[in-house]
Amino acid sequence: MSDETKKKAYQWRFFRSGGFDQVRIETADDLRHLGELDQKLWSVLACPTSGLEFDTRTLQLLDSDGDGSIRAPEIVDATRWVYAVLKDPDVLFRGADGLPLAAIDTDNPEGARLLATATKVLAYVGKPANAEISMGDLAETEKLFAPEHQNGDGVVPAELAGDPHLAGAIARIVETYGAVEDRSGKPGVDQARVDAFFAAAQQVSDWHAQAEADAARVLPLGEGTAAADAVFDAVCEKVEDYFTRCRLAAFDERAAAALNPADTTYAELSLQSLDAATAAVAALPLALVGAGRALPLSAGLNPAWEAGIAALRDEVVTPILGAREVLTQTEWQDLSARFAAYRTWKAAMPANPVAALPVADVRALLADGTCAALTRLIDEDLAAETAAAQVDALERLVRYNRDLVRLLRNFVTLSDFYARHEKAIFQAGTLYLDQRSCELCLRVGDMARHSTLAPLSGTYLVYCECNRQGEAPMTIVAAMTGGDADEMMVPGRNGIFYDRQGRDWRASVVKVVEAPISVRQAFWSPYKRIGRMIGEQLQKFAAARDKAVDDNAAAGVAGAGAKIEAPAVPAAPAAFDIAKFAGIFAAMGLAVGAIGTALAAVVSAFLGLPAWQMPLVIVGAVLLISGPSMLLAWLKLRQRNLGPLLDANGWAVNTRARINIPFGGALTGVAALPPGASRSLVDPYAEKKTPWKSWLFLVLLIAAAVTAWQQGYLDRFLG
Repeated sequence: MSDETKKKAYQWRFFRSGGFDQVRIETADDLRHLGELDQKLWSVLACPTSGLEFDTRTLQLLDSDGDGSIRAPEIVDATRWVYAVLKDPDVLFRGADGLPLAAIDTDNPEGARLLATATKVLAYVGKPANAEISMGDLAETEKLFAPEHQNGDGVVPAELAGDPHLAGAIARIVETYGAVEDRSGKPGVDQARVDAFFAAAQQVSDWHAQAEADAARVLPLGEGTAAADAVFDAVCEKVEDYFTRCRLAAFDERAAAALNPADTTYAELSLQSLDAATAAVAALPLALVGAGRALPLSAGLNPAWEAGIAALRDEVVTPILGAREVLTQTEWQDLSARFAAYRTWKAAMPANPVAALPVADVRALLADGTCAALTRLIDEDLAAETAAAQVDALERLVRYNRDLVRLLRNFVTLSDFYARHEKAIFQAGTLYLDQRSCELCLRVGDMARHSTLAPLSGTYLVYCECNRQGEAPMTIVAAMTGGDADEMMVPGRNGIFYDRQGRDWRASVVKVVEAPISVRQAFWSPYKRIGRMIGEQLQKFAAARDKAVDDNAAAGVAGAGAKIEAPAVPAAPAAFDIAKFAGIFAAMGLAVGAIGTALAAVVSAFLGLPAWQMPLVIVGAVLLISGPSMLLAWLKLRQRNLGPLLDANGWAVNTRARINIPFGGALTGVAALPPGASRSLVDPYAEKKTPWKSWLFLVLLIAAAVTAWQQGYLDRFLG
């Protein structure tokens, strides 16, 4: 980098907290140059859009690619955009809900559009144009996006048409092609539906025009052709059957007898209860079959088909061929040809929902410029000052005005966490458990995944399942950085969790990741371990003795029973073995003597020291026992790191954000009496004190004095 470039480089200011340097974000110039800051100096490079104590909608607007994560380039882009459209970016540092309109830069084209949109919005909600605009104003959608107002979404409801005819056209389009919901919540139409409707309408009109050009052939009965075709189709197959039988009879006279019903058929029918709807009757020919015979249209018909043939005569034959009582095969073929043309035309009907509408209505919509009028309405709506995109951009600006700087103080730096003026956005609330309050609590979506990475933080972690009536359960992890953990139990230890809204949740411990909490705890841990070990051994010894007593008692009862059942045989008394008891007492004496000698040697050596060295020896002995544990705890406490806790939740922490001993102590509050509180030491239920401790101390003191006298150490003081 040249000297000239270095001179022009922005002079950043840093502060040290958490064991690393953090940049100060305090002025509009800091925002303007944020993109120039080396990302190696950023505290965080990415964070999730969920599970944070931060406005979810703001996070979604920042997440430009919608991948569920906010990255450093998206933060830089948002900062540049806000700086460009604001005349006074210093308003961002207020973090207020309202944005003064005077802060918007009208020299910027987008800023000018935002100001016009804001002015229109304030007018809709009934506020003066020189006021601030807030999220509450943008939330009044029933006023902002009333159906009578153009709102820029390109959807026109019937209420916006302003003309009964256009409103009716919109209703027709909604009926056939469905509705698009306007931002007011009303059903409407957009350009795609308007274009689709009128394209379909033109197809339907052209299709009807084809029939009208050859009406005599395609529509032999005009508008009644469709009804006549239905009548014709109902008997077409049966009439074809009749004329085919007659043609076979003409081909061979012998066929006539076989093609007419046999006597046995009638004999079978005679045994049934018959009516015109009987299937066996309907299966018979329309009329008697004969060579070259015409189809009778009145008399001599199969009873099952009389109604159908009568309808054919009245609605098809008479209107086309004139009145007659019989129908020849040639006339039938002429009728079939006429209806075949109609059916071919009908098969070519456009496959769209407009075809079901009356053709007169369709052509009226095509002829009076309705399509152009609707397109003009849609264009005017899209060009409105309260266009959907403009309202979204205005919402983005208002939200960034309130939230952006706060996010920067939890992303570019972690100043909210370390300054502790307010909780960081990843802190979910406060857990009260085991006479302490834990401030560093995070929401956990996947405890199994989180607990694999989080232990790298070197922090004592408690995972809790939190429940509250009417709310979905959630899992949190709390970092314990103060007090002791001797009474922590898994599972079942219960506490209370207060979320950021102050609501209380029942918290139940489900998992603990152990780590050092404090040097003080490490000092006492060896003695506590020894105490636990002695207690366990005493419990084992007592349990063994209790079991031996039970076994001996059971054996005695069993032996007594055996003696009662067996014949009495006097047992010889056991001889007293004085040598055995002498050996036992000798062994006990040797053990006591060895212990006494060892204690005497220690006491003698201690008393042989100059007076000023005795406290040093005591301190040295204590350090010898507690020192390794304290040193190990001190080293681990210095390595505690916030990063793995956040990384396990989807963050990308870019630094070693340490939780040192003083800061850790501030994150966990331990129970203490408030200042000025009075305290009574009288406990009516206190355990009665026994003098065994005093007696033990006195015995040890006398033993030490006797040993010192025997060794001659007291001669120096008594001589």
